Amino acid sequence: MTSTFLLSTAAQVADQAPELTTGILVVFSLVLLALVLFITEVVRMDVAAILLMVLVIVLSPWTGVDADAGFSGFSSQATIAVLAMFILSEGIRRTGVLQLLGRFISKVTGGNPRRQLAALVGLSGGTAGFINNTPVVAMMIPMTVNIANRSNVSPSRYLIPVSFAAMMGGMLTVIGTSTSLLASDVSARLLDHPFSMFEFTRLGLMVLGAGLLYLMTVGWWLTPARIKPREDPIDTFEMGNYLTELHVRPGSSLAGLSVERAREVLEMDLEILRIRREGRAVTTPMGERRIRENDVLIVRTDPGTVRQLLDLPGIGLAGGGPVERKELGVEDDPLLEGKLPPKSGEEPADAEEEADAARADQPARSLLELVVLSETPLVGETLRSLNFSQAYQAWVLAIRRGSGILHSKLNRTKLAGGDTLLVQAGPEAIERLSADRNFIVSRIIKEPEFRRGKTLVAIGIVAGVVAVAATGLLPIAVSALAGVVAMVISGCLRPNELYAAVDWNVIFLLAGLIPLGVALEQSGGAQFLALHLVEHVHDWNPILVVFAFYLFTALITEVISNNASVVLMIPIAVGAAEILGADPFAFVMAITFAASTAMLSPVGYQTNLMVYGPGGYRFTDFFRVGAPLQLILALVTTFGIWVIWGV
Repeated sequence: MTSTFLLSTAAQVADQAPELTTGILVVFSLVLLALVLFITEVVRMDVAAILLMVLVIVLSPWTGVDADAGFSGFSSQATIAVLAMFILSEGIRRTGVLQLLGRFISKVTGGNPRRQLAALVGLSGGTAGFINNTPVVAMMIPMTVNIANRSNVSPSRYLIPVSFAAMMGGMLTVIGTSTSLLASDVSARLLDHPFSMFEFTRLGLMVLGAGLLYLMTVGWWLTPARIKPREDPIDTFEMGNYLTELHVRPGSSLAGLSVERAREVLEMDLEILRIRREGRAVTTPMGERRIRENDVLIVRTDPGTVRQLLDLPGIGLAGGGPVERKELGVEDDPLLEGKLPPKSGEEPADAEEEADAARADQPARSLLELVVLSETPLVGETLRSLNFSQAYQAWVLAIRRGSGILHSKLNRTKLAGGDTLLVQAGPEAIERLSADRNFIVSRIIKEPEFRRGKTLVAIGIVAGVVAVAATGLLPIAVSALAGVVAMVISGCLRPNELYAAVDWNVIFLLAGLIPLGVALEQSGGAQFLALHLVEHVHDWNPILVVFAFYLFTALITEVISNNASVVLMIPIAVGAAEILGADPFAFVMAITFAASTAMLSPVGYQTNLMVYGPGGYRFTDFFRVGAPLQLILALVTTFGIWVIWGV
């Protein structure tokens, strides 16, 4: 009977051999353009997606997508649901839920590394099913680093597992990742089968269980310890030779110049971080601050530039040169803030000194580490083009990119996703940076103010959103938006925090990609590819075809976004399944899970890139830990699909 089916399938493929129409060629050209733009990143991915949307509409005579269909991505339930989930996740963050859990983990695990790993990956995987997995990792990075340092364990041992667990946990429910919501939208269009809240929870539990078992055993031994525990940021970023005290002697040509003008005159790669004047610390604002004779300048620069500075008349080393940690607002513990009060009995001599004296009673600047998120406006910009120091009143001392550290020419270095910046900043700047969605504060200077009284309310709202969507009372997008309103009315979120909570790059990426998927379907391009693919695999068992689609999707997701993989691959997989006489929904599940668990590189999935800098990882570390897990998940997912849905 099987041989008869295979023969009939082969005959069907031959009979249905499609013609390569102009419309198909146009859509294939757009797909090729999309791949080139996503791989090369000559423009940001969200910008590329909008460009593709415009081209799909302009070329509507061939793509079959008019303006109404082209703009449908913005009104898609997937896009609206993802937007609402970002805001709900922010409501959870603002109430400090994960911070409370972090304290609980530290207490119950007793400093045992393996117990801590189990608790961290369990928390990451479990919560990612009900809060979008990207914000989960953003919230867990500082908590994980603090727990690791308190237990004298390298944070690197925990961060890759936390990222991988969040990716797998995101597949417990349809709201765990934007990929699932987009896949649901595509499935509804192609098969009239949108995902319910717990559509694939059984499969997600199988995947998460297998993954956590791996991370607790083999993964533990494969995950490297790149960063030493409790390491001072000065040591972590190898800043010993890059922070120097310079004495401005009487008669120096720098005396009387503003800090900004001095930098222009010197034309050297240096940053004046602080001025010590008559026992007082002069901090902000630095740009227009005038340098005086006998000032001590705390500068960030390289040893070669220091030698050039010492050749200038009227410049010498102060205190032997090395900067004491208290000069940066840190002493024994780099996370503790200090104060440098004015010398007693002294009266301010002028308006500038009066301002200095007023500032001296404020907390001194502290060190913090910032992770630059991918797909944000910062990527590709320099500190100079961003006017970073003036915009945030914060100074970047070094940049860690993977396992490498940059100390020189920082203002001219283009920022990349995953970069970790060592920053000196005051309390107000720290608060602004903590609220900025372009960054994650990976090492906490002081615990931010949380709305503790709203914790249970926020949890209840998210639980209500899940319950309403799960019972089918309202669509996911509607229940999530209702939850957003409840967050504001209850005081868990303030109205002015809503827009900052949304990762607009993801929203525009989704809205721009959806029309390309429609064009691939409407033009007949998906059917064309499916038929030619089936020509080569029609004699395979359908379960092997599902396995092949999983592996191919996982690989292509490493070079293009996970959302793009879903849009491009699901129509092809559905077409192949229909020709093979297999269940198309089983193929949709394989694509969805493969696109959501790309573990071979830091650029395959955003959560990987988020932990790349804080963990001090090398690019190959993700392949080392992720390749065995990727193969295990391919087998587990394929087996689970066969057991639950059949093929």
